[in-house]
Amino acid sequence: MTFSTWIDAETNSGVGVAFTDRFGGHSLAPYDSWNLGRRGLDDQVDDNFALLKSAVRCDQIAISAQVHGTHVERVDSRYPFLGTSTGSDPEADALITRDLGVALVTRVADCVPVLLADPRAGVIGAAHAGRVGLLAGVIQETVRAMRAHGAQSIQAWIGPHICVSCYEVPAAMANHAWEILPATRGVSRQGSKAIDLGEGAVSILEAEHVSVTRCDPCTACDPRFFSHRRDHGKTGRQAGVIWRDIRVLPGSPSEDAQ
Repeated sequence: MTFSTWIDAETNSGVGVAFTDRFGGHSLAPYDSWNLGRRGLDDQVDDNFALLKSAVRCDQIAISAQVHGTHVERVDSRYPFLGTSTGSDPEADALITRDLGVALVTRVADCVPVLLADPRAGVIGAAHAGRVGLLAGVIQETVRAMRAHGAQSIQAWIGPHICVSCYEVPAAMANHAWEILPATRGVSRQGSKAIDLGEGAVSILEAEHVSVTRCDPCTACDPRFFSHRRDHGKTGRQAGVIWRDIRVLPGSPSEDAQ
């Protein structure tokens, strides 16, 4: 298994940040190979999540059924963590938690994965921001929920997603996005109207006074990633993952040495 981005908790004030790619898992084509998508479509997803669990060294993995909405779910000890429940995953496009040793996962195949943290306050979040959710306010709702639980100084990481050059859309769809969020205005590789999801996400985060780090190669351009558009809808999902390492707390010697 490999990661396009890995930020170790020991160098990041106790918060681990990772964006997966598609390599090193158990899935067969067209989901090859480290698919972290829907389990009903690929019998190897649970084994792939076991690899992720081992990598981040968290006993509890929180996922959700993402529906391109704005609902933010708080994850605590009552949450149906991966492997502990046979029921449906809760519907939510963002997760937040204050709990140590819990990994929050957002799954994408062109949409924007946004990971957020206030290490001092001990609050982390993960949001799934596709075109619909981005325009509806899923990032703002995630920031508000984190602040309601004590976050003050939030930093964010934007992971791999489709780039503006690849995200050509009908003119009416582009005009609608541009009107709501002007930063999404863009031109495709073909010279037609396009939506810039990355710039849109950055503009929202900066307006919310959140510092942003971009770790976002294009999923459609780069064969390391699953892409819903490039692969015509039959593909897997990579993930953005964020966790607070129980072994590394803010104020510990490892952090103070930074």
